[in-house]
Amino acid sequence: MPHNTPIADGGQIQNSAYRAIKNGIKLKDIFQIVKKFKKKKDTKPVILMGYYNTIFQLGENQFIRKSKESGVDGLIIVDLPWPENKKLAKKCKKKSINFIQLLSPTTSLIRLKKILKDSHDMAYYISMLSTTGGKLKVSPKKILENYSKIKKINKSKNIVIGFGITSKSIASLKKADGLVVGSALCKEISKSLRNRQNPVTNVNKMVSKLKNKIT
Repeated sequence: MPHNTPIADGGQIQNSAYRAIKNGIKLKDIFQIVKKFKKKKDTKPVILMGYYNTIFQLGENQFIRKSKESGVDGLIIVDLPWPENKKLAKKCKKKSINFIQLLSPTTSLIRLKKILKDSHDMAYYISMLSTTGGKLKVSPKKILENYSKIKKINKSKNIVIGFGITSKSIASLKKADGLVVGSALCKEISKSLRNRQNPVTNVNKMVSKLKNKIT
């Protein structure tokens, strides 16, 4: 969900957000896109990622209702951490929408246990202290060590890893339950538009290559 102040995001996602806003994208358009997609690919989960102000402006109850109606399966709200997100997460759970909690390298063990206890099916581990799209500053080995510690706390939770995941690093992290690639895709879209190429075709090719590296 594009936001004009994406505080956790680096240049690639910022540029994509600004381009979408400049072109007039609204929240209602995003719900419509999800609805159309789910009609064709109803088994593919769709997760919306964004900032709390988007939800606040519409109203939590209205946002959750529209999310459910359009077929949204999960939410990642970057600037609404635990425990401040407990009320919203509870509302999501009632509508079978997965509210995805965020974990980081600086999250204490006590806090990790509390967050995982409250989390739904999935949690998102931020691999390093950076904005999205930053160069990977931590070795894949260290990231997986931290990932394993989290998995030991609660093996039933799916833990995905994000931040700094590229075609170069993705294969070494395939042990994870899931890997999040965002900035690299946004970069490919921007590059395609500059070169007057079809971004959908190029992104499809890129996703296929990334998928092949982890299968």
